[in-house]
Amino acid sequence: MSQPVSNTVSVIGIDIGKNSFHLVGQDDRGGIVLRQKWSRGQIEARFANMPPCLVGMEACVGAHHLSRKLKALGHDARLMPAKYVRPYSKGQKNDFRDAEAIAEAVQRPTMKFVTTKTADQLDLQALHRVRERLVSQRTGIINQIRAFLLERGIAVRQGLRFLRAELPHVLANPPEVLSPRMVRIVEGLAADWRRLDERIDHLSAEITTLARQDGGCERLMSVPGVGPIISSAMVAAIGTGDAFSKGRDFAAWLGLVPKQISTGDRTILGKISKRGNRYLRVLFVQAAWVVLIKPQSWERHGLKPWIEAARKRLHRNVLAIALANKLARIAWSVLARGRGFEATKLRAA
Repeated sequence: MSQPVSNTVSVIGIDIGKNSFHLVGQDDRGGIVLRQKWSRGQIEARFANMPPCLVGMEACVGAHHLSRKLKALGHDARLMPAKYVRPYSKGQKNDFRDAEAIAEAVQRPTMKFVTTKTADQLDLQALHRVRERLVSQRTGIINQIRAFLLERGIAVRQGLRFLRAELPHVLANPPEVLSPRMVRIVEGLAADWRRLDERIDHLSAEITTLARQDGGCERLMSVPGVGPIISSAMVAAIGTGDAFSKGRDFAAWLGLVPKQISTGDRTILGKISKRGNRYLRVLFVQAAWVVLIKPQSWERHGLKPWIEAARKRLHRNVLAIALANKLARIAWSVLARGRGFEATKLRAA
């Protein structure tokens, strides 16, 4: 049975749903004094009539919007990764036990919280997610075209630009091994490819325009290998970087640090953890490869001593990951400290 909202509520855990929210409130001593289910339309009105309190939620769809609403009402709303909340769940899973676990987790002094994203950050993040999906679809179409041609004995050199240049000739003068039906199929796939190219170019131009207008993105673009796509994706993901105390924490969040499995006096470092933001991690690895294939820029950016020393002992793929880690740390420092990249200081370090 639902209970009336008490003035002694100091901490509330919310299990967010699509149309309903399950809440568990605790007093200063940790006792449960609130256990209710509210509809989406009741949330703002009921919290407006409550004294300010600590509100915990899992970082999920809709959590950032609700967090901004609650902060505007004077509450201390905090978001947490779902995997950090799970250990506090007791017994079998249900919505009220999930809300109770959230209320317990949000009070931990060592808990790691997710910074609430602004509406502009979410808009920018949406652009990146749509672009990522379209790029994935384009890659699938290109692979399908290659497979269909290869099944008929037509091999095209690896690389998008070679297939883009060769395909019009194949379709204009189809060899005998290509049936009229297969020619029509490939022509349809090529048309899909062109439409995706147009949409991707449009989104990339919009992202570039937004990046040029943002001060944080402008500073990030001074980092080697970082352009409008990476800089805007980073700002969309972490804002000003306040959630991290140092660059290594950001690199660890991206999954660019070795996975550690230690016991007793033994410290074992394995492959990179690959945890956190996969999209941003892939972008930083691509940035590292861009830097590595342009040796003439190493001296200008102050990276030449470090890269030349590292390439003597590391495989080129490992070197790319190590450089991506370094670039991520530099990018966080540039963003969090509000100043551009300075090659002279990097060289001296």
